[in-house]
Amino acid sequence: MHEDRHLLVLNKPAGLLSVPLPRKQDAPSVYSQLERYLRPQRRRPFVVHRIDRDTSGLVVFAKDPRTQQAMKKQFIAREPERAYLALVYGHPDPKGGTWRDHLVWDRKSLIQKRTHPKDPQGAEAVCHYRVVEEFRDASLLEVRLETGKRNQIRIQARLRGHTLIGEKRYVYGPQALRPIAFPRQALHAYRLAFRHPVDGRDLAFEAPLPADFNQLLARLRHR
Repeated sequence: MHEDRHLLVLNKPAGLLSVPLPRKQDAPSVYSQLERYLRPQRRRPFVVHRIDRDTSGLVVFAKDPRTQQAMKKQFIAREPERAYLALVYGHPDPKGGTWRDHLVWDRKSLIQKRTHPKDPQGAEAVCHYRVVEEFRDASLLEVRLETGKRNQIRIQARLRGHTLIGEKRYVYGPQALRPIAFPRQALHAYRLAFRHPVDGRDLAFEAPLPADFNQLLARLRHR
C-alpha cells in the first residue's frame, strides 16, 4: 500500500502470520517475506505492530530502528487511527458505543481473559463500535481501536455475546450456536492512519475487503 525510505504499509492476507512465532519459526510470515525483499538493499524490517494470522488487512513495518521507535511511541500514545470491519453473531444493542474491559494474557492457554481492574497483570482494553449493516442473525460492525491488545476485538465482542463469525478460540457453548460457516474469524483491518515519523505528514490508508469477506457478506444478505 505504501513504501518509502523509512517504512512500509502492507495489506496482509488472512492465513499469514505478521511475524514468526517462537513455536513456529518456519511458518510463513510477512516479516520473513520482507526480510527477503529488503535483503538486496542491505536492510531488514522492524516490527511496529501486528495483526492476527487469520485477520486480514493493514499492518506497518519500519525499515530502521529509529523509525520503529518513533512509530511505537505513536501506538503507545494511542495516536494512530485503527479501524476494523467485523462480522459478528447477533445484533448489538445499542447500535454504537464503547467496549471497555481489563484483560490479562493467559500464557498457558494463549488467550486473553477478562480480569479485575486492580489485577497487576491486567491491562485496559478500549474500543468503539458502530453497527454498519444488520442481517437476519448477524451484524457488520466498524470497530475503532483505542488500545491495541492482542486478540482485543475478538475477546471483547465475545464478552458481550457477539462472537465473530468463524471464530475458533473465543467461543462459548456448542457449535450449533454458530451455524454460519467461515474458515477464519471475519475480521479485517481496513483503515490505518498516522503521522509520518520523519517528516510529520498525515498518512491514511484503506484496504478493500478481501474476496472471502465479500462472499460472506453476499451470503448473509441472501439468508
